[in-house]
Amino acid sequence: MNQHRAAFAQALPFPLSAAQGSVARFATPLVIVILAILFLILPALRAHAAMNIQEVKSEKGITAWLVEDHTLPIVTMDLVFDGGTTQDPAGKEGLANLMTGLLDEGAGDLDSETFQVQLDDAGAEMSFDAQRDGIHGSMRLLSERQNAAFDLVRLAVNRPRFDKEPVERIRAQLLSEIIANEREPHVIAELAWLRRLYGTHPYSRPPEGTKQSLAHITPADLSAFHKTAFGRDGLHVAVVGDIDAKALSARLDQLFGDLPQKQALAPVSDVTPKLGGWTLVKSALPQTSLPQTSLQLAFPGIGRSDPEFYAAQLINNILGGSPFTSRLFQEVREKRGLAYGVSSSLEGYQHSNTLVVTTSTRADRAAETLDLIRQVIKELVDTGPTSAELEASKKYLIGAYAINNLGSSSSISATLVELQLDNLGTDYIQRRPALIEQVTLDQVRAAAKKLLSAEPAIMVVGPPLGGKG
Repeated sequence: MNQHRAAFAQALPFPLSAAQGSVARFATPLVIVILAILFLILPALRAHAAMNIQEVKSEKGITAWLVEDHTLPIVTMDLVFDGGTTQDPAGKEGLANLMTGLLDEGAGDLDSETFQVQLDDAGAEMSFDAQRDGIHGSMRLLSERQNAAFDLVRLAVNRPRFDKEPVERIRAQLLSEIIANEREPHVIAELAWLRRLYGTHPYSRPPEGTKQSLAHITPADLSAFHKTAFGRDGLHVAVVGDIDAKALSARLDQLFGDLPQKQALAPVSDVTPKLGGWTLVKSALPQTSLPQTSLQLAFPGIGRSDPEFYAAQLINNILGGSPFTSRLFQEVREKRGLAYGVSSSLEGYQHSNTLVVTTSTRADRAAETLDLIRQVIKELVDTGPTSAELEASKKYLIGAYAINNLGSSSSISATLVELQLDNLGTDYIQRRPALIEQVTLDQVRAAAKKLLSAEPAIMVVGPPLGGKG
């Protein structure tokens, strides 16, 4: 859900105007600046490629990936418990989301206010987030105050309280957001889009729940959900910073050693997105309040473990994944100025995958924009990319990885835990360039036909195409 929401936000920046040509003209110097930055940071990228990732296992068998960095007195930790919002029971949608909002609102012997005060005193940050396939947690703390900070993490993970006052306060905040979104066309569209793609599968549920479902969630439900979701066999941990392997091993047992050995998750089936057909969402607001039309097209995706994944990643990059140089950017924005942004992305989940194209344009140019996007995709399927495009795409994907994933201790920690979720191994960052380099032109052309030949699901948000409605 969050990825879809981010795509909508990106697709709806500003209204287009006659001045759009001037916007396009600054792209060339901007590209030069970006390339200059790339060259400046290249040595740093090579340094990250040699980054030492240690696999640390505790006495109780809890595993974490660690990158030691003692240059600053900071420790960053990311963790994921398998499950997520797909585990919300029918009729109690929003349960996982509400629970994560309460994990730092009192735990153990500490009520909400005391917990927050001690968190501030420890100089630590802590956050939890319920996503489709997992409960994610992130912590940053000062190494010199790690005893106090890690103890608060231990309490939050093991002994959340779910007291009445914070439960009702967080519930009220979520209800306010749901009510505010009832007239927000892009939230309405997002839910309609998910129902189109996934039908009754848990992926189509609103992760924040509904007014009715939130009202029926009790503290007992929250405690029961916590017990089923927080088990050691579904735990993934990554740590970066001022801590060594021996100390981390002991911390792992302190933080997670008392959790149940196994989770008790409900099974979730794989789902093939339903493609073809249109989803039309007309704004309930006056047309002048929404002068743009947002377009979204969904094609088949590809699993992360599929042998053809890298060919698919390259064809996505050539189509719309590479900023400034992709075919869609060149045709839709640079040559015709139809949109500020147009992009494509591979969206992968544990039980489903899609390739999604997203843009937003002036309402009276929407039909033209959609036709152009489909024409660009058809040409890519019919003739495939050129050798020059493939080589440029390989260089971009290899070079941009460190920028996007290894630029800070937080991004490194988040990346390491994602690599664990994808079962890619501690040597993946070193192996990745060769995996991309070995993809052939024929493999990329085959991936284009496989992913982009299907009739897509199309969603239009805003005035009807052509602005005639």
